[in-house]
Amino acid sequence: MLRKAVLQERDALSAAVRLSKSRAIAGHGASALAESAASKNVSGFYPIRSEADVRLLLSLLEDAGARLSLPAVVDRQTIVFRRYRFGETLVPGGFGTFAPGEIAEVVDPDILLMPLSVFDYHGNRIGYGAGHYDRAIERLHMLGKKPLLVGVAFDLQGVPDVPAEPHDVPLDAIITESGVQWFSEPKSGV
Repeated sequence: MLRKAVLQERDALSAAVRLSKSRAIAGHGASALAESAASKNVSGFYPIRSEADVRLLLSLLEDAGARLSLPAVVDRQTIVFRRYRFGETLVPGGFGTFAPGEIAEVVDPDILLMPLSVFDYHGNRIGYGAGHYDRAIERLHMLGKKPLLVGVAFDLQGVPDVPAEPHDVPLDAIITESGVQWFSEPKSGV
């Protein structure tokens, strides 16, 4: 019910308001992440529906030396992160999004920009219900990798508390149009 209510509110934002807020997100995100993202693998996402548009942020991070990737849905359970250079042609990537084609290199991100439906100010999040990011994070952890988990959303998606389950991995930070809030100390080297 919480997801549905927040998404209805987000959907009510006009395209012009979403664009303005997305530009502010890009500015805050670039200021917070550009230095640490240089020469790192940064996964973004192609926006769907009324999500914040991170394409400008991805362009700024690439200009700062980041290597980009985007998630691609492999099957109902799995996403992989495929290498991407800003402006390259994308193909349908599942769930209405776009991703690099199957020939693109699969990479493990150091910084993971994540879409979400709801977040709280403790770092908890609610996705869209398919669990793709949860399983991808679990796979990365099993490989010994601990990417910086950064949620990207509009302020209106924030609530006082999100019911978290034991398997949920909290965000390290959230970027909204108001700025960046860190929930953990930035990881060294990221």
